[in-house]
Amino acid sequence: MIKRININRLILAGILSGSSLMFGMLGFTFIENYGLIDAFYMTVTTIATVGFGEIHPFSAAGRLFVSVFIIYNLVVVAYLVSVLSAFIFDGQLQKIYRMFRTDQEIKRFSGHVIVCGFGRNGRRAYQELRASGARVVVIESSEELMKSITDGHTGEDYDGEGLAGGKIFTVFGDATSDNVLKQAGVERASALITSLPKDADNVFVALSARALNPRLKIIARASLKTSESKLLFAGANSVVMPDEIGGSHMAKLVVRPEVIRFLDLISGLSADKLRLEEMTFEQLRKDLRGASIRQLDVRSLTGATVIGMRTASGSLLVSPPMDYVPTPGDVLLVLGSEEQIQRFEVAFRHLEIK
Repeated sequence: MIKRININRLILAGILSGSSLMFGMLGFTFIENYGLIDAFYMTVTTIATVGFGEIHPFSAAGRLFVSVFIIYNLVVVAYLVSVLSAFIFDGQLQKIYRMFRTDQEIKRFSGHVIVCGFGRNGRRAYQELRASGARVVVIESSEELMKSITDGHTGEDYDGEGLAGGKIFTVFGDATSDNVLKQAGVERASALITSLPKDADNVFVALSARALNPRLKIIARASLKTSESKLLFAGANSVVMPDEIGGSHMAKLVVRPEVIRFLDLISGLSADKLRLEEMTFEQLRKDLRGASIRQLDVRSLTGATVIGMRTASGSLLVSPPMDYVPTPGDVLLVLGSEEQIQRFEVAFRHLEIK
């Protein structure tokens, strides 16, 4: 949106300048009967106020026209100078170039995640996604917010280094707009997280995104319990209520503190964090497909532990039987430290050779 406003100012200045040139040439041609070259010459010298003189003495109508034309051009030139000054000296031209470059890069994205709103929840979601290696595009209406956040971490502008390292690909605008969602590549994205402050806006984003990409996974934030059903009806796959989760978390710290501390390890809220990873049957090495949990021997080889499995039917198995053989559609849930999960990825993940 900001980029469009800036470009529109430049376009308007160009249109006014071009119309002024045409207006002058038409006036000198029809009022003073100048030829095309002479009309162009008199128009340029009048706009530039260099005062080279008239090709031949003006008539009364010609002098009146030139007087009006000069007054009109004082306004046009003043506006043109102000626009060019802003673009050159205030860095607007450089910002537009960077935004254009970012737009071109986003157009090449596929399977990325879109985060709508870069408040507390949006920033946290962005950090987690980037830490997991996901490619993320942020939609935010406030350029000042993005600049203050990134300046506070890296001293760069909004497309500098991000909170989790790397460039923050940002689309500035209203996330409820179809054009802004398309600019963020919603049709090619794999998931969208909408964490806008107003529930009504999140409902609208979910509705618009679902219409633009029926296969999109949509996670929505809600403040009110009554908004949950509306968000699900609008197309959200899951609804998260941060206030409700926060209150429940605090209560459980009183009644089940060790359970919560263990969950904090998994969620990364603790210093000595664990990592909970998933691997689909299709991602498993081909030579290991058909082996049972016992035969895979994940713990001995990597130190990580298979703590659960979601079967193709949708049911969740906690501590699956050792003799269970994963089948197509199953998803293994593995828990371990960062190093253990990395060893698990190396030992068990199927590498696609492109």
